[in-house]
Amino acid sequence: MGLQIGDIVIRKEVSFSDLKGEVIAVDAFNAIYQFLTSIRQPDGTPLMDSKDRITSHFSGLFYRNIALLSEGIKLVYVFDGEYNKLKARTHERREEAKDLAREKFRTAKDEEDIEAMGKYAKGFAKLDDKMIKESKELLEAMGVAVVQAPGEGEMQCAELVKSGEAYAVGSQDYDALVVGGKMLIQNLTLARKRKTASGFIYIAPELIEYEKTLNHLDIDGDQFICLAILVGTDFNAGGVKGIGPKKALVLVRQRKYPVAIFKEVEERLDFNWQEVFEIFKKPNVKKVKVKFPKLNEEEIKRILVKKHDFSLERVEKQLGKLREAKKQAGQQKLF
Repeated sequence: MGLQIGDIVIRKEVSFSDLKGEVIAVDAFNAIYQFLTSIRQPDGTPLMDSKDRITSHFSGLFYRNIALLSEGIKLVYVFDGEYNKLKARTHERREEAKDLAREKFRTAKDEEDIEAMGKYAKGFAKLDDKMIKESKELLEAMGVAVVQAPGEGEMQCAELVKSGEAYAVGSQDYDALVVGGKMLIQNLTLARKRKTASGFIYIAPELIEYEKTLNHLDIDGDQFICLAILVGTDFNAGGVKGIGPKKALVLVRQRKYPVAIFKEVEERLDFNWQEVFEIFKKPNVKKVKVKFPKLNEEEIKRILVKKHDFSLERVEKQLGKLREAKKQAGQQKLF
């Protein structure tokens, strides 16, 4: 779900070395859900400790982020605050989808279909308050800055970029771009290799720039918001029936102004477009001065090794990579 405009935006592949020294504001919920759904056993069972507590998110937060930190990238994880009431319909749809996935998983389990179990188990992953709290603790111990947004985390990420506190937003979604986040990087926290039927493929980060996107589409910022609303956002799930990204682009170019654009489709509207437009035009964000905590190796080991049964040897090995990266960064500053 979410805003589906991937087919019409322009993007370019970037390397991790291109991002060295940059601050990236990561949409925390987006990233952690990725970890919860992708880091699992073949039958869909998430990673767990000896007390059957899920640890897939810890594994992703630690190993994937260590890889980024070792590249010299500075990370800020931004967590969602209160949901806007207009998201209720989207949440209902997501819960319905989870119930359906859970039902299909049970059927696959009864049939001992491991592949299908793995597929459907991803569909009902849940991020609870305890996971969020522990994720924040681990991130801060790793030297990653944590920001609590008043509203949508992705829009707060965009605010950090607009205010100069971060270089780009790290997210798989597009909301940050629509609210004017200057730079959006996708695939940042994904595994760098993905298994396919023909073997492994490399997944590179991709950069999408706000101004270049507007120029490419030949529209302005308000028209971009209108395009997003026509296609459908989390605040008006489904958008306007019968209108996809390409049709929406033609319409916003022809009618130019929000009132005229939505006048054209008013008979098909089942939501208040002005309310949704206002969310993107004036997002619920706050001014933040990002502060990076110090690396706390003992706290990392307490959370991962003592509390959740991670291998001390593997954790130490990853911490060694981080120490080496920090050492090299310190040496470079001397020249």
